[in-house]
Amino acid sequence: MADSPSAAPTANTQLANFSAPMTGEQTFELQGRPAKYTVLYFYPKDNTPGCTTEAMAFRDHHDEFTGLGAAIYGLSRDSLRSHESFKSKLGLPFELISDPEEAVCTQFDVMKMKNMYGKKVRGVERSTFVIDANGKVVKEWRGVKVNDHVNEVLEFLKSQP
Repeated sequence: MADSPSAAPTANTQLANFSAPMTGEQTFELQGRPAKYTVLYFYPKDNTPGCTTEAMAFRDHHDEFTGLGAAIYGLSRDSLRSHESFKSKLGLPFELISDPEEAVCTQFDVMKMKNMYGKKVRGVERSTFVIDANGKVVKEWRGVKVNDHVNEVLEFLKSQP
């Protein structure tokens, strides 16, 4: 974050540039993204039911997002190898960013304590951020429920000038 490295980004936060490895032997760089909007969605783990459903929803609406000038990127702590397999298995038309060191997850404050089978575990809180071409967060969703979330993101983008 440009203003305060410990502050979680919210709408109107100007982000500092960051980079991270992603599928397709590429590196994600926030600055210089050609799209009008970057949709960055954080998810807990490849090949789990909720994350698979969410990825397929973004896949199924990919053309609508690109038609609105938005590029989609999924991000989790999984390895690039896991991401490549997940992307191929689901036929995802967008890249997945690998953050095993949790650098980007920490920057976006999405690492949370969660209950899993009655035990407290630290994991990624499902969250989505829409970032404009200047690197400013224009919308955020935290604690996302998978059902109908992609439609919420699309509706927001449709409402933008």
